[in-house]
Amino acid sequence: MTTSEPVADRPPSVDALARRLQGLPHPLLVDAARQAIADGRPDSAQAVADSRRRRLLSPVINATGVLLHTNLGRAPVAHRQPAAAQTVEFDLESGERGSRQAAVGGLFARLCATESAMVVNNNAGAVLLVLAALANGRSVAVSRGESVEIGGGFRVPDVLEQSGARLVDVGTTNRTRLGDYQHAAERHPDLALLLKVHPSNFRVEGFTETVGVAELATIGPPVVVDLGGGLLDSRCPWLPDGPPRWLADEPAAVQTVAAGADIVTFSGDKLLGGPQAGIIAGRADLVERCARHPLARALRPGGLVLGALQDLALTYLRRDGRAIPFWRMATTPVADLEARAAALATADHLVPTATDAVPGAGAAPGATIPSFGLAIDGDHLVSLRAADRPVIARIHEGRTVLDLRAVDPHHDPAVTAALTSIAR
Repeated sequence: MTTSEPVADRPPSVDALARRLQGLPHPLLVDAARQAIADGRPDSAQAVADSRRRRLLSPVINATGVLLHTNLGRAPVAHRQPAAAQTVEFDLESGERGSRQAAVGGLFARLCATESAMVVNNNAGAVLLVLAALANGRSVAVSRGESVEIGGGFRVPDVLEQSGARLVDVGTTNRTRLGDYQHAAERHPDLALLLKVHPSNFRVEGFTETVGVAELATIGPPVVVDLGGGLLDSRCPWLPDGPPRWLADEPAAVQTVAAGADIVTFSGDKLLGGPQAGIIAGRADLVERCARHPLARALRPGGLVLGALQDLALTYLRRDGRAIPFWRMATTPVADLEARAAALATADHLVPTATDAVPGAGAAPGATIPSFGLAIDGDHLVSLRAADRPVIARIHEGRTVLDLRAVDPHHDPAVTAALTSIAR
């Protein structure tokens, strides 16, 4: 009598395993099941699916104390519009094709006190378009101290090269004088622009000297100022108490134009508090040249961004800063945050603590905003990120710190739930 060899367990059917999983559309669950089977661990299929789901774009709670956190989408924006046709490029009065830039551009021209304005997809695109449209094949003077690199490897010299303009270094890293620009204008008769770049993600201190916009405007070529941060007006007329102290050194569009800038550019998702976008505002003839350039079509925003920016611009014109999430969280009194921290500290291991928040995203470099939050001994970042509504916190001196300044009060119950999971 012969005995047969034992038959090895067969892996489950991919489709059968996928049908037992949850949390994703079926094709993605099939992928998760196939990966788990290939790894020889069919029982891990749901964990694989959960991991894939968490790699999708997800809403989180920003408790880092960095208000404009680039990795978390910068300014929080809530925008809804009906699924309907929209006058993106249609003129209701004439019934003909209209301008994509007219409506929103006109509002930002009003806010910046300029003749004209237009919108592109981000501020890097705005700078690139301005240089390509106004200085292609010609020279552009930039102070060495402003020939900077910001996030994502965005370097001013590289952008100049891509635009077709030629960089003329002016002055030194720490000191640039008016005579340096005047000398550049004399040496380069093809000088198209004087470009001033706000070094928004660092500060140079000590033995320094820079040239103001009003002085540059006396030289001759158009002055272009990359403001970066997106502060519209240093007076902050949309805030009932005026500008907060941490904004003292941040350049603003209205004042920069008044000083003599011909063009300003800035981001939509930083201090402006809107969606990712780049605003170009200034002299009508220069903005029109930018709008006519072929790159303008490649860099143009869609209807969703234009709609969100229009709502934001109208809110600024109503001077209703409390309706803008960024300004609401940036100006919340510390006493209110302290009271929330005390209410959330439901266990002995949760300690209300004073903190310092920062604007983030390169806006107002070096500035801090008094804040309040909770501290927990040890590193609990992974557990907080694993919550149903992930909470993103930070480590400081061996403690996990949850800064409440960027946390909407409506999310306090979710913070409580995440903290409860740590206690368990």
